[in-house]
Amino acid sequence: MRAVAVFPSKKSLRVVDIPKPELDKGATGVLVRMREVGLCGTDREISSFEYGTPPPGSDRLVLGHESLGEVVEVGCGIHSLRPGDLVVAMVRRPCSHPECLPCRAERSDFCITGDFTERGIKQADGFLTEYVLDDEQYLVKVPEPLADVAVLIEPVTVVSKAALQARAILDRLPYDAAHQRGLVLGAGPVGLLGAMVLIANGYETTVYSREPEESDRAKLVHSLGARYISAASQPVETLAQTAGEFDVILEAVGSAPVMMAASRSLRPNGVLALTGIPAEGKPSEIDAGRYLRDLVLKNQVVFGTVNAGRRNYLSAIQQLEQFMVLFPASVRKLITHRLPLEEAPRMLVQSDGIKNVVELGLRAA
Repeated sequence: MRAVAVFPSKKSLRVVDIPKPELDKGATGVLVRMREVGLCGTDREISSFEYGTPPPGSDRLVLGHESLGEVVEVGCGIHSLRPGDLVVAMVRRPCSHPECLPCRAERSDFCITGDFTERGIKQADGFLTEYVLDDEQYLVKVPEPLADVAVLIEPVTVVSKAALQARAILDRLPYDAAHQRGLVLGAGPVGLLGAMVLIANGYETTVYSREPEESDRAKLVHSLGARYISAASQPVETLAQTAGEFDVILEAVGSAPVMMAASRSLRPNGVLALTGIPAEGKPSEIDAGRYLRDLVLKNQVVFGTVNAGRRNYLSAIQQLEQFMVLFPASVRKLITHRLPLEEAPRMLVQSDGIKNVVELGLRAA
């Protein structure tokens, strides 16, 4: 069967033929035919050989972690899934250390040892292939009505988890705010989904990104009922002066200067959730004293969040169902291209549109 894989030692990215997995009928395994796989910035960085680790003993890593599949066959011990069910597969898998309480509690997204694996990213093959064998505990059933947008569930988990954690932090306050404001940094897929999460949860929402005011992404933001501000017309350092301060800021740009400057737009008691991973580079000058002073004197909280556990996948499914009631056309516009597997290597090095999705049933012309 076909798959898209990177060969880090050879600096190579290509379509390869690999053996089709076989199900052990006596186990809790599930054979899944992949229907769609979303491509994201992580996949592009791995394809540029910035990181990504093949499974032990292998020289290649099959890409893809944003999945939608259909159950083909199940082991005899499986009762929650049956052939024909739609599923998304969880990405991170637990480490084996007994002392890692998060992994033992099935929350490997909070792993403390760093010895977790991630399918399509770290020491485990991903889903950008025709068939995948996985264990029941890592598959989450998807309602059939979400089929045309369900490939977005994994990126929704990122912002859904961030919003849930931000809400938990705000709940520490001795009052209930009648009106809360949210800011999203970045208008990529994660940023746009983050805007949807904030809007669906009642926040007056602003999206700040580098695209011009008349861009398609800005129009999509307006279609959600949110405000759009372009970085071309407003420096992030002075954003609070014109747009006001925010209770929750959701960062989705991965730019260290923007991530640091964003804190200036936080209200007292506000929360800044970081989801981007900035590249290491030359040290930049920041007013660390002011930054830390505000955190203390204004009771502000900054936290990072990565990956997701099962409960976040279930929450993301509920959120996506809500999105499809509130703004279905806007959700569908996030997926700008669907392409066959043979086109995936090109799209991984030549980004185009908002979200590119590989349809495993398609063949190149």
